[in-house]
Amino acid sequence: MQVVQETYYTLSEIAEKLKVSYRTVYRWVQAEELAAYKLKGEYRVAERDLNDFLEARRTPRSQRPNPDRGEGDDA
Repeated sequence: MQVVQETYYTLSEIAEKLKVSYRTVYRWVQAEELAAYKLKGEYRVAERDLNDFLEARRTPRSQRPNPDRGEGDDA
């Protein structure tokens, strides 16, 4: 039997990683937008579920800010 080791994140770790509040991540879980497991009263999110969540929200290339035209955070 092959064992696949997966990484799991807490909601706080995801909030820090995405630079959003804990409450925002919690709302995503409550709204069932972000899949999570609840173990002993704490949520855990599998890395693959986080990646799926992010990929579903990726904007098309034509809608992304273009730093060459002064768009985005660097402007």
